[in-house]
This record gives sequence, structure tokens and C-alpha cells, in this order.
Amino acid sequence: MNRLARFAGFGRRKQEPDAQDGDTAVLHEEEVEVAVERMDPEELREPIIASLRGVHDPEIPVNIYDLGLIYRIDIAGNGDVSVDMTLTAPGCPVAGMMPLMVKSAVERVEGVGQVSVQLVWDPPWSADNMSDEARLQLGLM
Repeated sequence: MNRLARFAGFGRRKQEPDAQDGDTAVLHEEEVEVAVERMDPEELREPIIASLRGVHDPEIPVNIYDLGLIYRIDIAGNGDVSVDMTLTAPGCPVAGMMPLMVKSAVERVEGVGQVSVQLVWDPPWSADNMSDEARLQLGLM
């Protein structure tokens, strides 16, 4: 069971004992083990990429994945995800906001656990990182 489900009390049943003698009924929580389906980490890759394609740089009308801003997506066996990303320039005005947008997009994918996003500058981003779709959309092809 993942941490969020355990924290939320998923899988616990509340049982009410008999209160025939006029005693106040007390609720007790009983831990019940619930089978949670495990996904192959690679099965998460495509849904994560699809979610990242929903994140756009506010200054460029192309999603960040096709812009080539996502350098690495590592998916652990427990569903935890680590993303290395960059920006088009170190002075980008959304530098503080973009990693949070990426983290939020990845967290929305069902089956994903903890998400960590690292902003990296090596190698520096260049237009060569863009997909053909992005180049076409920006009129570079």
C-alpha cells in the first residue's frame, strides 16, 4: 500500500461493537491489508510523457517535452519518479515555476509515487533538442 493510501486510512474498516447493555459504542479501527496492483515502471513512462506534454513554456507555444527540456525520466520500482530538466536559458523568467509545473504534471499520473525534479544546465539546451513536431510548429522546418 502506498504512503498516501496508508495516511488517508485506505483499507481500514471501522467496526461498531454491540451496545446492548447501554454502553456507549466505541469505534475501533482494524488494519486490513489491501492488495495494490503493481505496475511495471516502464508502463508509467508513456502516461508521464503524455502528462508532460500538457505543460507549456508560457513564452513558447510548444510543450516542454517536445521542446526538449526534459533530459531524463527515471522511474523506480515503487513508482517514485526523478526528472532532470532544463530551461531554454538560465535567465528564463519561469525558472522558479517550471519545475513545480513539471512535478505537478508527473504527480497526476496514476501509479506515480514521490516525484523529484532537478533543474540542470549541463548540457545547455539548444534548438537541436526539439522534436520535429516542435520545429514544424515554430516554423523552423
